[in-house]
Amino acid sequence: MRRNHLRELLDADQPTLGTHILSSWPSIVELVGLSGMFDYVEFVAEYGPYDLYSLENLGRAVDLFDHMSSMMKIEQEPRTYLAVRALGSGIQNVLFSDPRTVEDVEECVSAVRAEAPGSGGRHGVGMRRDVGLVLEAGTPAFVEALDQAVVALMIEKDDAVENLEALLSVGGVDMVQFGPADYSMSIGLAGQFDHPRVREAEEHVIATALRMGIAPRAELRGREGMERYLDLGVKHFCIGTDVKILFDWLTGTGGRIIELLGREPPGSVHTSDRYSR
Repeated sequence: MRRNHLRELLDADQPTLGTHILSSWPSIVELVGLSGMFDYVEFVAEYGPYDLYSLENLGRAVDLFDHMSSMMKIEQEPRTYLAVRALGSGIQNVLFSDPRTVEDVEECVSAVRAEAPGSGGRHGVGMRRDVGLVLEAGTPAFVEALDQAVVALMIEKDDAVENLEALLSVGGVDMVQFGPADYSMSIGLAGQFDHPRVREAEEHVIATALRMGIAPRAELRGREGMERYLDLGVKHFCIGTDVKILFDWLTGTGGRIIELLGREPPGSVHTSDRYSR
């Protein structure tokens, strides 16, 4: 079984750095690996299109780099199916969206851990690429690999923040991340990510996680804002998203070139004009 670099760093209490991709093109994973700068790449499957073949190809691309692991962010349902298929494809760690109750968290953890004494899960044996299809299916190494998979939770709804200690008391949770966008919307402050109530909830999540021995992670577009999180005790970060990086380049560089050409951007036509044709 492949070593899980993210797990090794967490166990050694070392800081970690990841980056997000929405594209299922495996060459993007290769670019991340070739940069040599990241401990893991997170496929944000909640937002992008993919199929099961895509997951296996992403897993193969990660396998090219010994220094790098992988994570998949999955939506609320079907949690167990998606977690099993992600892990079976060779994506070693899972970020679960939207858990609200203790039962939700128990389901997340059990989807990852093996159905074996001491593991407490319901993840069964499968002939998938994580075990070499036929080589290590059902072996002790397979059970150990599932035990070592990092289980991360998004804490992003009002109910989850209110019940945070109970949620984090479920055995097997390794990492948490606060989601200001969903949280602000859930309390009637949509889009107000910097509102004092949202900031207070985020700091509560971080402080509670640290107190309970669970690693808090922060999501940033880049370096900006890291100091605040470092001061709060956060040392795990996932930065940037491929689609946002591309959009920023298109608007920034394209805008400068259009300005030098002395013309209006082609997309400056009013929306009403654009869609009235």
